[in-house]
Amino acid sequence: MYETKPWLKFYDYNVPHTIQYPHIPVQSFVHLAAATYPHKAATNIYGSILTFRQLRAQILRMSNALVQFGVKKGDCVGLALPNCPQYIIAYYAALSAGAIVVNMNPLYTHDELKFMMENTGLQTLFTFDMVLPVMRPLAKELGLKNVIVTKVTDYIQGFPVSTAKELELEEGWKHFSQIIESTASESMPRVDVGPDDPALIQFTGGTTGLPKGALLSHGNLVRAAFQGSFWGNPITAFTPHANRSVIAVIPYFHIYANTYAMNWGMFNAATQIMFPRFELDEFMAVMASVQEVTYFPTVPTMIGAIISHPKAAELDLGSRIRLLSSGGAPMPVEMIQQVKDLGIFFNEGWGMSETTSGGISSPILRHKPGAIGCPTPDTSVRLVDLETGQNDVKQGEPGEILIKGPSVMQGYWNNQEETNSQLKNGWLFTGDIAQMDEDGYFYIVDRKKDLIIAGGFNVYPREVDEVLFQHPKIAEAVTAGVPHPYRGETVKAFVVLKPGMEATEKEIIDFCREKLAAYKVPKLVEFRKELPKSAVGKILRKILRDEEIAKNKK
Repeated sequence: MYETKPWLKFYDYNVPHTIQYPHIPVQSFVHLAAATYPHKAATNIYGSILTFRQLRAQILRMSNALVQFGVKKGDCVGLALPNCPQYIIAYYAALSAGAIVVNMNPLYTHDELKFMMENTGLQTLFTFDMVLPVMRPLAKELGLKNVIVTKVTDYIQGFPVSTAKELELEEGWKHFSQIIESTASESMPRVDVGPDDPALIQFTGGTTGLPKGALLSHGNLVRAAFQGSFWGNPITAFTPHANRSVIAVIPYFHIYANTYAMNWGMFNAATQIMFPRFELDEFMAVMASVQEVTYFPTVPTMIGAIISHPKAAELDLGSRIRLLSSGGAPMPVEMIQQVKDLGIFFNEGWGMSETTSGGISSPILRHKPGAIGCPTPDTSVRLVDLETGQNDVKQGEPGEILIKGPSVMQGYWNNQEETNSQLKNGWLFTGDIAQMDEDGYFYIVDRKKDLIIAGGFNVYPREVDEVLFQHPKIAEAVTAGVPHPYRGETVKAFVVLKPGMEATEKEIIDFCREKLAAYKVPKLVEFRKELPKSAVGKILRKILRDEEIAKNKK
C-alpha cells in the first residue's frame, strides 16, 4: 500500500527524494569543517569559543592519548558529561580511535549507570566533577582502567582551569585538560573505520524493564545528519555556511541532540551555542546576545517556557531564529500557532534512539498542525494491524509504525532476543501507533503501551492531552490510564496550572466533556506543581501511571 510513497509529492521544493551518502566515518565531519572554516567558532559556551581548527587539534590529541591508554578498535568508551566542548572532544576522539561511544545521562543513579557500564563492558569513562560522588564508587566496583575527569568551567574564560589535585582525583585517574596539554601528536590515528563499524550505543527503555542499547553505526550517524540537513534546505539554504549556528541546549547524551545539534552542527560547519543545562533566565540572557540562530532543535516544554517568558517580545525571537524544530514529544497545536505567529518557521518530527532520532518529519513549507509529517528521504514506513503486526491497515486507520531506512540501527547491543523481536527483515517495529492521511502525512495516535482500554473502549491519551492544552488556565498536562475496579482502566489527567491560576476538578472535566466523547473524558484530575520529565523535557507518562498502580496495590 505504501510502496507508492504518496508523500514524495509534498516534499519541499529543494529537498531530494534520495541522497547520495558518502561512505565515511562520522568524525570526517570535523575535518571537513576545520578545512573549510578553520577560524570560525565551532563551539560557544557563555561567550568562550573554540575555532574548528582548535577543536580538531584537541580531538586529535585526545584521540592519540586514548590509543596510548590502550583503547582499541571496538572498545566501548563511556561519556557521562553535560553539553560542553569536552563532550564534543571526547566523542569524536573516541570515534577516531575506533572506539564505540556509550552515551550516559550523568545524573543517572548508581544502579542505572552500573547496568550500562557492565552491559557494554566499558573500561574508559569521561565524566566531570559534579557527579564524582556517584562515579568514584562505581569506577572502583567495576575496576575501570581509564577515568578521565573535567570541570565544565575549564573551558569557560574567566574561570581558572582545575587540576587533578584540586578535584582530588583517585590515583591513576586522568585530568582532561592535562591530557590535552601533555599530548603533542595531532596526527590522525591510523585506525581504519568504515560506515558499517559500530559508533554509538544509545540506551532506551526495554520491554523487560531493563534498558536496551541501540547500536548505531557510523553510517547511521552520517546518514541521519545528511537527512536532517537536506530536510532543512527550504530555510537553511539561505544562510551561508559562514553564518550558520545551532542551539545545543538539549543534552548531547540524548540521540536527538547528538544527531541534530552536534553532528548536524559539525556537518554544516555551524557554531554550536551550548548550554550545560536549561535554566530559562540564563538561556534568555544568552539569546539576547545572539543575532541569528540558523537552527534550534528543541522540545515542547522548552518552547512553551521560552515563548511565554516576559522578555520574549522584547527579544523579537522571530528576527533571531530561522528554523525551530520540535521533537521528543507531541507539540500542542495551540503552541505551534503561537510559534508561527512570531514569524518563526517551524517543523516537528518523530524518531527514536533506534532510528538515530530521524524517520518522519513535517515539510517546513507545508506543515500540517497535528501531523508529525512524512518519511524522510530513502525511508519507508508502513502501518500494520495492532493485533497481528503483519497486514497493512487501510488509509486513515490506526496501526503500528514499521520503519525501514538508512538511519535504522544495526540491532540492540548484547541483546539478540530484543533485536529479533523488534527488527524483522529490516523493518523496525516501533510500538508507536499512527494514522496516515491521503497525502501520506502521519499522525501519532499514541504509544502501544500507553493505550488506555476503559470499559472496552480504546482511549488514546494524546487526544485527551491536546484538549487539556486548549484550556486557558493549563500550562502543562498529561493523561494516563489508571486501574479501575469496574472499567479495568479509567482516564486520569495530571495538570499543572499557569502561575496565579486556580481551577477545580469539575471545571477541567466539564471543559473536556464539551470536546470529547464521554468515554474519553478524564474521570479524575490531579493538580500538581510540576510533572516528572526526562533529561530533554519529555513528560514521563509512565512514571505517573506506575505511581497510580503502586497506590492501587496498597
